[in-house]
Amino acid sequence: MKYVDEYRDNAVAQGLLSGIRKRSDKIGKKITIMEVCGSHTTAIGHYGIRGLLPENIRLVSGPGCPVCVTSIHDVDNALYLANQKNIVFTTFGDMLRVPGTQGRTLQQLRAAGADIRVIASPADCCALAEANATKEVIFMGIGFETTSPTVASVVMSCNKKGIQNFSVFSVHKRIPPAIEALINDPQLTIDGFLCPGHVSIMIGTQAYRCITDSGRAAVVAGFEPVDVLEGIFMILGQIIEKKKEVLIQYSRAVHSGGNPKAMALLDTVFYTAPAAWRGLGEIPGTGLFFRDEYKKFDALKQFEIPAIASEEIRGCRCGDILRGIISPHDCPLFKKVCTPANPGGPCMVSSEGTCAVYYKYH
Repeated sequence: MKYVDEYRDNAVAQGLLSGIRKRSDKIGKKITIMEVCGSHTTAIGHYGIRGLLPENIRLVSGPGCPVCVTSIHDVDNALYLANQKNIVFTTFGDMLRVPGTQGRTLQQLRAAGADIRVIASPADCCALAEANATKEVIFMGIGFETTSPTVASVVMSCNKKGIQNFSVFSVHKRIPPAIEALINDPQLTIDGFLCPGHVSIMIGTQAYRCITDSGRAAVVAGFEPVDVLEGIFMILGQIIEKKKEVLIQYSRAVHSGGNPKAMALLDTVFYTAPAAWRGLGEIPGTGLFFRDEYKKFDALKQFEIPAIASEEIRGCRCGDILRGIISPHDCPLFKKVCTPANPGGPCMVSSEGTCAVYYKYH
């Protein structure tokens, strides 16, 4: 299949691994590379890439899973909203199993009778709102710049149609400021970043200036084994040449300018402000909040949520895993009480969560 088979070619992969070994020998010191995309985390685990690399090349996983980085307080707010009368609460499937304070989940609320629905696209909410005129349809919007322009488009469409009973609980987040926070984390030493492919289709490469300004290497890579290996090969080349820039390996999908129409749409509906990330705390400029002309679609404005005393899950170290401080094997709950069938934290819920990937492939 064009654009797939050639990126799974064993001979090409072996050639890249040979090149990686030569470059790692030339560098002669330990190099840490972080991927900031759940699809990269999955690909690295699925193809066993971590175990193929030289000992001095270390891959760590960052906060690339939007389900995982959703703060426990935002989960608790979602639980409150979903449990109100005359509410149809919608979201993507993974969010149903993410535990809030005391382990409560949307899945449990649904089993108890709450009208909570899994949708494939936020566009489905328009039809739901029109079909349930006496109820308020709330969409819990999660995701990075890949999905948030779609939500902006749906909001504009509902506004044009005059739909009054639809709102969004926005926990969307922007990736570049989170990468800057990782760079400034005194507990981390990262030499290069595998930048997310899907997000980069939208935002382009200029948004990653914080990486090159800090003297780190950066490559936007795709998700097949050859993509990832070539991305690592290119990062090592930058380190050797001491020429740090944002290179595009995933050129069949990503362009330096991104998708300006999608980003303009996003900026029309939302503005940026600080937002809480699990494990990373509050990061400036990462949250997407409704501009005044679209505030009627803001679920947090439509419903008064009481102060909720959120408590992190005891023993769960998802926060440190999302920062790349530890691996899942270092968490006391991993594979003991925390499994995909019984997730103790969000990193085990999503198929792109680091713990779920390690559980399946390591």
